[in-house]
Amino acid sequence: MTSNTTAGHDPVELGELERSILSIVWRHAEITAEQVRDELGRPLKESTIRTVLRRLEEKGYLAHSIDNRTFLYRPAESRQRVAGRAVKRIVDWFCEGSVEALLVGMVDSKVLNRAELQRLAERIAAAQQSAAAKDGAGKEAK
Repeated sequence: MTSNTTAGHDPVELGELERSILSIVWRHAEITAEQVRDELGRPLKESTIRTVLRRLEEKGYLAHSIDNRTFLYRPAESRQRVAGRAVKRIVDWFCEGSVEALLVGMVDSKVLNRAELQRLAERIAAAQQSAAAKDGAGKEAK
């Protein structure tokens, strides 16, 4: 697999066509430029699609392998990781780094309801317990 990645590209800077193509690639394990073009459903030249795919690869979102001279593209980063970076940028810009302020704003704006917020709190607590257990096991092994 070949990958020319620039770590940490800001997802906020992705254009509409880049986001659309990235979304298509995320739905597939591997995909060719022609398949992306077909699924995109817009009258674009295949060379345009290839250029966008190459740029997404340069930015670190995609990687490719070659099968019989055909480039097969696949995600280099998960949708969740990219979304996390985008949210971090929003938190930094609009909430002065406060995740709490973001979550309160999401509840106030009815993007997130109290039940969803409670489920998130439970998942965070479980993740913290799991991390603490791993840390404890790692210290015991030393």
